[in-house]
Parts: sequence; C-alpha cells; structure tokens
Amino acid sequence: MTTSALNPTTVDKLQKLIRANIDAVDGLRTAADIVDEPAIAKLFHDLAEERASLADDLEGFVTFNGEEAADDGSVAAAVHRTWIQLRGKLTSGDPAGILAEAERGEDHIKAAYEEVIKETAGSPVNATLLEQYRIVKEGHDRIRNLRDTFVEKG
Repeated sequence: MTTSALNPTTVDKLQKLIRANIDAVDGLRTAADIVDEPAIAKLFHDLAEERASLADDLEGFVTFNGEEAADDGSVAAAVHRTWIQLRGKLTSGDPAGILAEAERGEDHIKAAYEEVIKETAGSPVNATLLEQYRIVKEGHDRIRNLRDTFVEKG
C-alpha cells in the first residue's frame, strides 16, 4: 500500500470501489446460499472472500488519508440481491439462472473498476487498482464461463 497522500477525488473513487466490493460480497454470498450446486456455492463463497479482501485493501488507503471508509453497499445492489433470491426460489436453485444474475453483479464491479482506473490514471494507487481489476475480471470470467456451460447443458 502506498503511504502517499491521495487527492480527495481519488479517495472518493476508492470509496465507490469499496461499496462495489461490499455489494459483490453480499451478492455472491446470497447467490451461494441459493444455488443448488455445491461447487458453484463454494466458488461464490471464495469470490466473496476475495472481494472482501479487495475492499479491506482499499479501506487502508482511505483511512491513511484521514477518511472513514465506506462500510455499506448500495441500494441498487440490495435490489439485485432480492432479485437473485426471487429468481433462485422461482427456479429452485437452478445454477444457470443464478450464474446469470451473479455475472450481472460482476459486470457492475468490473465496470466500476474500469471507470475508476481511467479517472485516477497516474495516481499512486493506480497499480493497486490495476491488480485488483485483474482479480475482478478473472472472477467475472469464471462465472461467465460456468454460466455458459450450464446454458449449453440446458
């Protein structure tokens, strides 16, 4: 982690990513609880832990810069989690539908990183953001590939 002071705009952008990671943690845990496939549930739990770790790293930057880190997710993500729960009940835990919803959530966090990376280019935190984006993209792609596998089976 950098010990450099970040400008307030960069700190605000990090707060956005902290919230996106919190949203991802909550969404992935919700999906894990609903999906009727133990291997996919484990993947969701593993990715949730990974996103929690990313949020923790970003929180370190924010608190170093004298701000209190975000500790809650967004209303939109809460609505998405409710949709995942409803879809899970309607499909009796069918992996294809839940994977599709999980991918939508991953699309959101991936886009948030892409936006913040562009907006903070040259920042002392940029290398960390690029590494975190790589991790997020890998998780997104794992979910997408699994979804494609289940769609092909169906």
